[in-house]
Formats: sequence, structure tokens, C-alpha cells
Amino acid sequence: MQTVTVERTIEAPQDEVFDFMSNAANFTRSALVLRQRLARPGLQAPYGPGAVRILLWTIGWFRERITAYDAPRSFDYTVERSFPPSEHRHGRVSFATVDGGTHVVWTTTFRVKFPLVGDALTRWVGRPMLTRVFNDVLDAAAADLPKT
Repeated sequence: MQTVTVERTIEAPQDEVFDFMSNAANFTRSALVLRQRLARPGLQAPYGPGAVRILLWTIGWFRERITAYDAPRSFDYTVERSFPPSEHRHGRVSFATVDGGTHVVWTTTFRVKFPLVGDALTRWVGRPMLTRVFNDVLDAAAADLPKT
């Protein structure tokens, strides 16, 4: 298993950063995320608890479910199915108001389940690609949202 954690302070109000980051349509701001679709809306918000989102990346297909939603503080998700097959322990994006804006921590723990080469694929392909996508989405939030 590998854990990816990306942190960033974005010069924008916490509720606006939360809204941007919880909307998976913004993930396509990364060149590595080709498409996203909201397969099932959540209870409190479109991407709220119970929401199912489908993401097509350059490295595969992922069906994710929002498992916890505490706007504007955090949301959790899990990968229910993927191709190539993966094991996903937990994903969380958390938000805190700090001097200068909103501090975001995005973390996930996963591994590629592929015979013989899964650990290498996780370490040398999956981890760098997730890190890049997380950073790309945070860059988009920083560029798009009004400064505090």
C-alpha cells in the first residue's frame, strides 16, 4: 500500500474551496483525468454522502463513493471498483481556515492489484500520477477561486 498526501493553502474562503474540491467535475482540470460523471447524486449535495462518481483517467477507470461529507470541513471517499484492479483503504480531503485562506489536506491509501508487478506499478506509476492529479486540481482551485 502507498499513501499519497498533498497539502496546500489556497487564498480563498473555506466554503468556496470545499465546494470546488468536492465537485469531481473539477478533476478534469488535470490533463490526466479525461472524464468524470456523477452516476448517483448524494443526499445533502450532488457530491454529498452516498454520491457515486465515475472517473476515467489516463491510467484507468474508477468508481468512487462519497462515504462521509461534513461541509465545509471534510469529505471521505472510497474506490469501489476500478480497472486496473486496485485496493483502496481510504481517501479524505480536509479543509481548515488559516491565515491567508484555506489549508487543504488530500490523502489516499491504495495499491494496484496486479500479479507480480502490482507493487512496482503502485509505487512508480500510481503514486506519481495521483500526486500530479491532486496538485493539478489544487492549482485549478487556487487559480479560479476569488482571493480572500
